[in-house]
Amino acid sequence: MASSPAPDAAPPLLVRIRGLRPSLSPAEDRVAEQVLADPRAASALTISELAVTASTSETTVLRFCKRLGLRGYPQLRLALAEAGTGQRVSAAPTTDISADDTVDDVITKVAFADASAVEETAQTIDRGALSATAAAIAAAGRVDVYGIGASALVGMDLQQKLHRIGSVVFAWNDPHIALTSATLLGPGDVAIGVSHSGTTTETVEALALAKSRGATTVAITNFPVSRLAAGADFVLATAARESSLRSGATASRIAALTVVDCLYIAVAQHDLARAESAVESTRQAVAGHHVRY
Repeated sequence: MASSPAPDAAPPLLVRIRGLRPSLSPAEDRVAEQVLADPRAASALTISELAVTASTSETTVLRFCKRLGLRGYPQLRLALAEAGTGQRVSAAPTTDISADDTVDDVITKVAFADASAVEETAQTIDRGALSATAAAIAAAGRVDVYGIGASALVGMDLQQKLHRIGSVVFAWNDPHIALTSATLLGPGDVAIGVSHSGTTTETVEALALAKSRGATTVAITNFPVSRLAAGADFVLATAARESSLRSGATASRIAALTVVDCLYIAVAQHDLARAESAVESTRQAVAGHHVRY
């Protein structure tokens, strides 16, 4: 069974915290909320002050530090100070949209959220896992991609990109067909599950079934400790901060598409001449369907 290589560098602290939140206890999550709200201010607090602000105990704060792989609270304060200094400066203190926002406010907030998602995903993505996934796809007899709802759009984008350079790829968004396809996979095939939360039952089930059949499995998710990620051979993590309008899947979609683009190029590199020839051939095939001015 394949195992994901260690990333070249640890993801930025704030990205790691956001990725861990679904697995935190309610008390630990209150600490995370305070830290993410204003890292620079949190770095100036003593452990007692942070505990009081988060309505929890010093012991919980220490457990939170351990979850991040830090020795103790002094290391967390230093990391937060560095993270606060390196944060992108924005005219929008929050990406949540309010009823009083002007059109300019909306544009600023959306652009900030999307740009941050791309930048932080690029910093976070596991280089080793990306290379290994690209190699597996390049050698695969077949690649199946599973995604529901907005994640299905990401899966379709990956399918059309890889298909255009000659890979045999199918994107499934119907749960029953996804399970049917997963049953038919085997060693030498690749299954990719796309889910921002990593908890979409249909995607988790399809990827698990594909793995039981011997396929190499890949998770594209925002939460590396999620159920989907736990069952995958390789995890390609995004780093999106969704607003309260989560159902719109805005920044999460942009982050996942960033991973898709990186994966597509990495696969193409395995036989660049063939990929370039395939792209040119497909371009010529549809050339007659463009309006001429």
